[in-house]
Amino acid sequence: MTDLRSSDRPPADTLDSPSDELADSDYSLGQDNIEGKFGPIGFDIHNPVFAISALAVVGFVAYTLFLPDQANSVFSLLFSTVTKSFDWFFIGAADIFVILCLVIVVSPYGKVRLGGKEATPDFSYVSWFSMLFAAGMGIGLMFYGVSEPISHFASSLGGTTVGADGVRTDWAPLGAAATQEEAIRLGMAASIFHWGLHPWAIYAVVGLSLAFFSYNRGLPLTIRSAFYPIFGERVWGWPGHIIDILAVFATLFGLATSLGLGAVQANSGFNKLFGMPIDSTWQVILIAAITAIALVSVVRGLEAGVKLLSEINMGLAALLVLFVVIAGPGLVLLPDALNYLGAYLQYLPALSSPVGREDVNFMQGWTSFYWAWWISWSPFVGMFIARVSRGRTVREFLVSVLLIPSLVCVLWMSIFGGAAISQIVNDGYTAVQQAALPVQLFTMLDAMPWATITSFVGIMLVIVFFVTSSDSGSLVIDTIAAGGKVDAPVPQRVFWCLFEGLIAIVLLLSAGGLKSLQSMVISTGLPFTIVLLIMCVAIWRGLASEPR
Repeated sequence: MTDLRSSDRPPADTLDSPSDELADSDYSLGQDNIEGKFGPIGFDIHNPVFAISALAVVGFVAYTLFLPDQANSVFSLLFSTVTKSFDWFFIGAADIFVILCLVIVVSPYGKVRLGGKEATPDFSYVSWFSMLFAAGMGIGLMFYGVSEPISHFASSLGGTTVGADGVRTDWAPLGAAATQEEAIRLGMAASIFHWGLHPWAIYAVVGLSLAFFSYNRGLPLTIRSAFYPIFGERVWGWPGHIIDILAVFATLFGLATSLGLGAVQANSGFNKLFGMPIDSTWQVILIAAITAIALVSVVRGLEAGVKLLSEINMGLAALLVLFVVIAGPGLVLLPDALNYLGAYLQYLPALSSPVGREDVNFMQGWTSFYWAWWISWSPFVGMFIARVSRGRTVREFLVSVLLIPSLVCVLWMSIFGGAAISQIVNDGYTAVQQAALPVQLFTMLDAMPWATITSFVGIMLVIVFFVTSSDSGSLVIDTIAAGGKVDAPVPQRVFWCLFEGLIAIVLLLSAGGLKSLQSMVISTGLPFTIVLLIMCVAIWRGLASEPR
């Protein structure tokens, strides 16, 4: 990858932009950094982003460990307040991101090439798509790929119920369903909605902004650079510091939530296969062990670490999908995928409406949480996408980031969720519906041949997704905390990788488990949503001044 050091930045007159305002920034990469050695360990950190972020994280860990009951109460209050008071805000913001991406795709701005007119891609399509998918959705699809479709199917089939206060108490999306067939379509549409265009539009906005302002304008590869059209030179001061610190927090807690989900599911899988007890001790051991593997990948770097593991991920995922298609309900799952895609498009306007909704539990408990989760992941996934997308046109970038992973998610949900629903409806196999959420994937596989082998492959997928998320997340957080440098000393990446695992462990052990992880995602996602909305204005201004 290109490292835009101050000595290597192209002069303003060689940039592919006529905008002197952006090209002539006085900022030099690393000018606010503190470099040195602590014994044999070198460091190159941004002042004050690294210090404030690191101290705040340490303080958070200490608070959660020493006052767990109080922390649990605070986290629960945060979750309830944010999801109930700002559900409209999360949903409306996500709609804006989708609309902006689609408008840019069909506009003349789509012709702009990231890196300039002569830039060429750094990675093949296969490697690029593999890294997009592994970084953006990995652990979540393994955890929710079976459980979410059957949950929405069951709640849709169960109909609506209203409490004494006139507020609905059921969890069905929209107005529920009158028939079993419609419950299946609505359940699948609601599941795909949470993994389709909206989350990938969130990632695309951040990724496009970072890639454009870094590769086309010569600014550091850090979140604040995307706000240069808004703040000008002030972006290198406290406005930019606050933006980058928020990005570090959002990324850390977004990753910690995913690592917690991965640990719980891996623990459940090992319990089914080898009798491992399902408890917090083993989950801590799993987080520690997998974080150690992630450290090895962090040290190896982007090419030898994340890229290789992402391609392994895609291979294993493709094998598991192919097996479920053949050994499950059969090739009927493939035409069903088209049916479910049609259902998603049919229900999309209603599911994405931020106002006038009666399905409050679904809207707040599912959609608001998901959008906050994706937004908290957006600095990490967006910057990672930016790092691997140099040389693509804006149109190619947006179409690929929006459509390819979304279609993969449609296929994944249709096959895994469709197989589980078929087992319930056609085979009377209710064990998958009655199983605990983390084990539902493995329970679904139990009804098929070679269950031990396929469950083991599923566990390996969870672990490798776990590793790629931790690895690439550490690279991104370190880049932000190093002022945009992509080649900061390796011990700094190790530091952030360790803290991702530590936060997941502390929240699982000391403050309400997964609920606390979800609460922190919601809390950090709220302020960063405002950051992303301002970023939309910045990228439009930037593209408008770029030659095509």
